[in-house]
Amino acid sequence: MWFCEITASKDDVEILTIKKFRGDLAYRKQEFQKALQEYSNCLELLPATNFSMGRDIREGQARCLVHLGRPREALSVAEKLRQEATNSDHLTTVLYLWLAIYQSLGALEKAILALQQLASLHPFNPWTWKKLAEVYLRLGPAKSSPSSPPLNGFPSADQAFPAPLTSSGRDPLSCSPDGQNRPDRPRRRFSPGAESGKAAACRHGREMEEGVAGFPGLPAGGRRVGSAVKIRVPEGSTEFRAKACCSFVRARLLLQLIESQQTSFALEKNLKAQKEIEDRVKTFGFEEETLLLISEVRFNGTSGTVP
Repeated sequence: MWFCEITASKDDVEILTIKKFRGDLAYRKQEFQKALQEYSNCLELLPATNFSMGRDIREGQARCLVHLGRPREALSVAEKLRQEATNSDHLTTVLYLWLAIYQSLGALEKAILALQQLASLHPFNPWTWKKLAEVYLRLGPAKSSPSSPPLNGFPSADQAFPAPLTSSGRDPLSCSPDGQNRPDRPRRRFSPGAESGKAAACRHGREMEEGVAGFPGLPAGGRRVGSAVKIRVPEGSTEFRAKACCSFVRARLLLQLIESQQTSFALEKNLKAQKEIEDRVKTFGFEEETLLLISEVRFNGTSGTVP
């Protein structure tokens, strides 16, 4: 690597580039302490007006801190990035950082909130929905198990960490199947004013009570409003499994939509994911009629929520 061979340079831009690349290489080699040091040295020399590289370096620092078992410091860096976010790309970066931190601590509820925000920002990304479903499945057993001891000296995930940015309460699926925004879709907010974790949990709980996995027209009683179609949740199925199933269905439909546009390894990855989702959906025990109805709701432009 050319940037490993250069030991001295008088060009400030080149010095910054060398340190940044060395940090990236160390991170790739999983030498996280070395990468953190390179990023820190680079940040000290970086002009305050170079916002783009500054965000990139701080993201690298936060990810190193996660791997080094220093989540509080990583969250501090992520919070600074959140306060400076001015567009959806910036916010996406912050949410992925939060997701990595919360998952490293086993704070699955917070990880779900981050994934919900990512689904709101990128509602047609099948991989976000697939990941959301997987975390829902992990949350179910975690909820039913005895409380775990504090992680790394923290009292609890809820007390130690702020909740991710939340949307205005409308669902990530508030856009039509053709990808155009619906007239009633809320505008994005990038202000630091986030809904508290407790308030978000209460709101999501209310939405869950209004329907099976939050889908309008699918009440918890098991019948579709204004229709004779019977909707039955399999016996013994938890709300987390129902939400996971709905998220998996969403992911599969989106993968099918982009399948014709893909070739080579991208298509292979797509088909493999579809097969995996199909196998997992079968284990939930939902009737085929129910799955078809959920799919119909997704692509008839009906707004729903997977809380």
